[in-house]
Amino acid sequence: MWKTCTLQEGRHLLMRGQALCLAVCRCMHHRAGSVDRLRRKGAAQAIQAPGALHHPSHPGRDRGRVCMPPTEGAVPQDRWGLPMPMISARTSLRRKMMVVVLATTCVALLLSATALLVYELRSYQKNWLDDLSTQARIVANASAPALNFDDQKTVSENLSLLRLRPQITLGAVYRNDGRLFANYVHPSAAEAAVPVLAPKPGIVIDNDRVDVVQHILENGRLVGTVYLRSRYDILGRLADYLLILAGVMATSLLVAALVSRRLQRSVTGPVLHVAQIAQDVFSSRDYSLRAQKTSDDEVGTLVQAFNNMLDEVAKRTEALEQSNNHLSAEMAQRRKAEDALRAAARTKDQFLATLAHELRNPLAPITNAVEILRRASDANPSQQRALQIMSRQVQQMVRLIDDLLDVSRITTGKVLLDMSRVDVVAVLHSAVEIAQPGIEAHHHVLTLEVPAGPIFVQGDATRLAQVFANLLNNAAKYTDDHGRIHLKMDDEPERLMVRVIDSGLGIAPEQQAQIFDMFMQVDQTLERGNKGLGVGLTLARQLVELHGGSLTVKSEGLGKGSEFIVCIPKGHLPAELPAPPPPLAAPMPRRRVLIADDNVDFANSLWSILESLGQEVTVVHDGFAALEAAGRLMPDHIFLDIGMPGMNGYDVAQRLRRQPATCDAVIVAITGWGQEKDRARAREAGFDQHLVKPVNVDDLVEILRTRQPAMT
Repeated sequence: MWKTCTLQEGRHLLMRGQALCLAVCRCMHHRAGSVDRLRRKGAAQAIQAPGALHHPSHPGRDRGRVCMPPTEGAVPQDRWGLPMPMISARTSLRRKMMVVVLATTCVALLLSATALLVYELRSYQKNWLDDLSTQARIVANASAPALNFDDQKTVSENLSLLRLRPQITLGAVYRNDGRLFANYVHPSAAEAAVPVLAPKPGIVIDNDRVDVVQHILENGRLVGTVYLRSRYDILGRLADYLLILAGVMATSLLVAALVSRRLQRSVTGPVLHVAQIAQDVFSSRDYSLRAQKTSDDEVGTLVQAFNNMLDEVAKRTEALEQSNNHLSAEMAQRRKAEDALRAAARTKDQFLATLAHELRNPLAPITNAVEILRRASDANPSQQRALQIMSRQVQQMVRLIDDLLDVSRITTGKVLLDMSRVDVVAVLHSAVEIAQPGIEAHHHVLTLEVPAGPIFVQGDATRLAQVFANLLNNAAKYTDDHGRIHLKMDDEPERLMVRVIDSGLGIAPEQQAQIFDMFMQVDQTLERGNKGLGVGLTLARQLVELHGGSLTVKSEGLGKGSEFIVCIPKGHLPAELPAPPPPLAAPMPRRRVLIADDNVDFANSLWSILESLGQEVTVVHDGFAALEAAGRLMPDHIFLDIGMPGMNGYDVAQRLRRQPATCDAVIVAITGWGQEKDRARAREAGFDQHLVKPVNVDDLVEILRTRQPAMT
């Protein structure tokens, strides 16, 4: 038990000692901070003094020069030649080293003091307890005979000798039955109570006192008990010892701080010099500055590495500047090239639009003439075949023009899909109808393997029909006469697979990766014949990709046919709406129709077609004549060309809308300009419909059956 009490008291004393040591450390740290503040104050005053370190104002000059401190001037310098003003900006390093040294010293001193305190505590306690035990044995030996003879006076005299030991405050001798026989109380402890009965033998430490109890034996027989009580002033003793240790520690820390402050310059001086050079290089961008190497140790290695780094930075900076200049020149050239490319793209779009317009204008009267001849009932079989040939070739020409424009629109992102719920089976049959003339012209055998019922996807029906028609036309063109073409559709849970398989020319393995490139031709020999421009597959793949699908090709090589595979995701299908009942075929009404077109052949051929449909037709060839005829005839339908002499079709339409006689007429633009911007401008001008030359007769019939505007 007494050991437990001693350890608790020791911990308490150690905590007091550590607090005292930490206070000493704070005092030392405060002193170091005060010194630093004084030096900063002096540095701030010295900064304004002349004689500052000179740095060249032109980076790159005198490369490799070592920056040496000046020999004259009012700025104080240390042994490294560093100006004192830099200390104010570098005190953190000195302070850190000071804190490290003081903390290390303080920890070492605390550990030593702790060991000494523990040793002193245990030694003092052991010696004091041994001394009390010896005193108890002396009293016991002297009192044994008196107890045998019941001599209380002798025992009292023996106990009174304890007054020579002022630390012993109480003593007592008990009989062998435990009753008090004689006692002694020190005057300073007059109020102390003497136990009536003998305590148990042993040593008891209770805060500031120690009780020692021993049996009195004579020839192995118990004759009594001796009891001693003593002061236990270990706290006071250890407090004195702590004061001594605190003084030693304070002196040691002060000496360590002074020695460290003087010795640390050998480390901090070169480092601070390197830091100052780095700051000068950063502020002046002068990479010719170098730090002075003064030793061959790790600090010297640091200085050398820093100088080497400056060499490397200087080289890289120069290389970077050259690279930046080169990149700037390249960027300027690239901007010019991009501007030229944008201008070329605009020129290309304008060229394609103009080309389409100029090609459609002569195609329009040819198409009308073929339609007129086809409607004639007296054509013999040879004439009918000739008409079919002309019709197919005109349609092929129109498809080529449309493909060129579509590829250009997709490339520039101007094509928007009209997504809806589409029956792919119906789309495939529509594509077959479009490609049927080309297939029959080469006497191919076409087989279809498609489901009987409808299969729906989310897509643009017109564009999908264009994709499949292009693939069928491509198969027809690149397959020798009397070949085989197979159209197959596989319905999978998440997608549709449409395959166009032919027995034609085939594709070499090295050409399959480029087959979808613009203007790519499989057979580029002079004998290849009329196979097109090489844009159909490019357009087909781009349209399929706009639907989120893919178009791929398979071929085992030349002469072994080809297989084109279209994969289309089904997507989220909207709810199917009930189909409206088919409209009843109404008889063709007789309308007053005005045609205005400066292309006389087209205007006259269109007049012939409309007249054959039972219409009352008037033809003019310029804008002013169109206004005059419209005001006079009050036509039901007005077909206007856009590019007419004198007044263009947009201006004519706007004036017609303002005239009471023609404000309700159906005004239709028939032009070779077919881009979206042309349609938008037509809507703004007041046109109800916009037809692109050559015109489909079925579209004319549909327009003549109604008087409601259709352009929105």
